[in-house]
Amino acid sequence: MDTFIEIKGAKENNLKNISLRIPKNKLMVFTGLSGSGKSTLALDTLQKECQRQYMESMGMVTDFISKPKVDAIIGLSPSISIDQRNNNRNPRSTVGTVTEVFTYLRILFAKLGVRKCPRCGELIRQPFEIEMETESMQWDEPLEDKIGNSDVDENMIACPSCGDKLPELLMSHFSFNKPEGACPACRGLGVVNTPDLERIINTDLSISDGGVRIWDKFHIDRYSEAIENAGSFYGFPVSINEPLKNYGQIQMDYLLYGVLSPQFCRHFPDVKPPKTVPEGRFEGVVTNVVRRHSEMGSGSKDKLGGLFHEEVCPECDGVRLRKESIAVTVGGINIIELSKKSLDDVLDWIQKLPLFTTQEALLIARPVIDDLEQRIKRLLDVGVGYLNMERAAVTLSAGEAQRLRLASLLSSGLTGVLYVLDEPTVGLHARDTKRLIEVLKKLRDLGDTILVIEHDIEIMQAADYIVDFGPEAGKGGGEIVAAGTPEEIAACESSFTGRCLSGMDKINIPTKRRTGNGKSISIFNAHKHNLKNIDMDLPLGMLVSLTGVSGSGKSTLLFDILGREAEIYFGHSKEKPDHLEISGLENVSDIITIDQSPIGRTSRSNAATYTDVFSYIRDLYASLDESKKKKLLPKHFSFNVPGGRCEKCEGSGELTITMHFLPDVQVKCPVCHGRRFQKSILEVQYKGLSISDILQMTIAEAATVFCDVPPIMDRLTVLKKVGLGYLSLGQSATTLSGGEAQRIKLAKELGKR
Repeated sequence: MDTFIEIKGAKENNLKNISLRIPKNKLMVFTGLSGSGKSTLALDTLQKECQRQYMESMGMVTDFISKPKVDAIIGLSPSISIDQRNNNRNPRSTVGTVTEVFTYLRILFAKLGVRKCPRCGELIRQPFEIEMETESMQWDEPLEDKIGNSDVDENMIACPSCGDKLPELLMSHFSFNKPEGACPACRGLGVVNTPDLERIINTDLSISDGGVRIWDKFHIDRYSEAIENAGSFYGFPVSINEPLKNYGQIQMDYLLYGVLSPQFCRHFPDVKPPKTVPEGRFEGVVTNVVRRHSEMGSGSKDKLGGLFHEEVCPECDGVRLRKESIAVTVGGINIIELSKKSLDDVLDWIQKLPLFTTQEALLIARPVIDDLEQRIKRLLDVGVGYLNMERAAVTLSAGEAQRLRLASLLSSGLTGVLYVLDEPTVGLHARDTKRLIEVLKKLRDLGDTILVIEHDIEIMQAADYIVDFGPEAGKGGGEIVAAGTPEEIAACESSFTGRCLSGMDKINIPTKRRTGNGKSISIFNAHKHNLKNIDMDLPLGMLVSLTGVSGSGKSTLLFDILGREAEIYFGHSKEKPDHLEISGLENVSDIITIDQSPIGRTSRSNAATYTDVFSYIRDLYASLDESKKKKLLPKHFSFNVPGGRCEKCEGSGELTITMHFLPDVQVKCPVCHGRRFQKSILEVQYKGLSISDILQMTIAEAATVFCDVPPIMDRLTVLKKVGLGYLSLGQSATTLSGGEAQRIKLAKELGKR
């Protein structure tokens, strides 16, 4: 059996024909400057070739998949890559559903749940099948089929006191994704879309002057007769020339909600509504908007979506489940209260279950309890014990999503696998890094090969083998500076990583600190998520750092409280403010939040388009003599609109091949060969370079080309200053790490200064 993965002549991107032998069944670290070639070798070469070879071994056609630029890879193992992206955008997904912890709890509540009889108040317990032997349970079946998956055959159980019948508890009663358990008002989302009256009407204007913002002249003429006739029908004055702020409650209810609405009918309970428009029959502005919004397909809802804002569902108070499900308890706690607890606390609750559960119940539930306990322990091992199950998956950072996936791999039992992890310590406190290292070592000891792209010194010191890339970024990188054990790397003086490991190079701590401008922003009674009514002063005019262990509330305070309230204060958001007191916002002109969320969800977004530098580049190309001869405009140099782009790939340069049970594969467009544009557009050149050539350049290279074009050069300079000179201008936003996306956002804001 091969003990090494041998790479010969890797030339992908900036790799300079490198060859390397990687030991198997070891914890390895690829490190080096950003853009030095680490990810190119690990993800674009090793992982991509593994995927191609796997498909080949399955007898699938791989002619359309381009082989990485490498002479040979010998001894390659099946690989699993875990990148830094949180790809789960489903609003229904939570930490509990993603990790299946919530699914296990649904089983427990369906079998052990206790509820009160709505008629007499007597406690009703679930009936137990004593004759069912736990040894006969097939725990290798899908979770939904293991226990009580009789979602269709719903049985009734009787109250032992009064005989009133209730449906037997099922797993579906505790799922907000199923109608049996979902709150009927919000359909299990926890929020409802409420019309925003300020976006629909302007009370300072009359109807004839545009008081109904969404009506044009046609609609004003169409509804004016009905509105004025309603006044005659019901006997109240109403005029389309009167400012809406002068309308009484009756007139406003009529205008907003119409003659059939409860809001209006309460004023005239004994009057039958008019039957025709000439008599005054009117649907109501808000009622009409709500109806049209509900009838539209998901793709069309954006047209009216701006007229709504999200509010917590008043029926379930945001917990997503119907009231009957919330009334069920195990050990005196319902499933929603349990979901609000951290995973650390949930584990403590599970371990105490025998104290408040009968032996009969434990006999049935023991396999579920044991599996659930092990699953949560694995989550704690990767440092996400602070998360609670109700946390929406879309709000997770890239690092958190990555560690959740890592925890699921711990329970897979796979051996002989090559795991490729992209900076798993992102966002982790030093305390949690030690636990992550133990997890990586557990995977290694199972017989797997762990390859980590990392800059963290603790991970490097714990590694069995380190490969240091460099010596610079971009074209100056793509070489192996040093490779060996941590001790061997530390002894290599030509390696910057080695000098840091040995202590030869250190980051000097400033001897002087900025004093600030004497002003501050004060936050009082911050109590969102796990924040416990804290007060804080943030001094202005200096660099302020918020730190603490993972899950301690840093991001909640900075983004969910200060950032959100500031957006409302400065008019960037129409959301309603929380009941918080924040003072000092008048001391700043604006607050700009820059997080690690992606700068785009599609391959069309990139650093050039996001920072607007590409707009200036297109204008430059459109101003060239060749463009004027061909009557080309800036839009012809855009890959996002028809005109100059290749229509086969619609300007993306690649085609997506759906692989069904495997991730989709991107292949080079056979028409434009990855150049994105039509031949006539590529013939227009600036300094011998086409628009496609510019997109393939790194930011540093482009800066030399446009050194005499200030609008372009200024923006490229900022991108270089934030350490992104190695990125290609046209590199897809979907391939950027969270840190790179964050720096691009920072560069865009700095470019405005």
